[in-house]
Amino acid sequence: MIQWGFNINQPRAINLDKNDLLAADRIREQMPELEACIACGSCTATCTAGNLTSFNFRRVHTLVRRGEYKGAYEEMNKCMLCGKCRLVCPRGINTRGVVLLIKRELGDY
Repeated sequence: MIQWGFNINQPRAINLDKNDLLAADRIREQMPELEACIACGSCTATCTAGNLTSFNFRRVHTLVRRGEYKGAYEEMNKCMLCGKCRLVCPRGINTRGVVLLIKRELGDY
């Protein structure tokens, strides 16, 4: 086998028909303001926990919306609930409330 110095990655397709979106739907029902998120990254850029750990609010929020809950609860435990993300959100989303809601909804996963 010849090694060319690169690998071909397998495509990462998201099958929303197979993913369990019940928890994501409950989160959206309780926090309808999440639909206004434009994924600008302001929350992640100002995150104190993100500067000290691998925490990334935007990535976890995207995973939850896709129904990919594995590891999301543990990631949310890294949040310090300092509220900086809420201060800089251009859409005024209560990100602290989102963190608490995701932790409450995903506690069983």
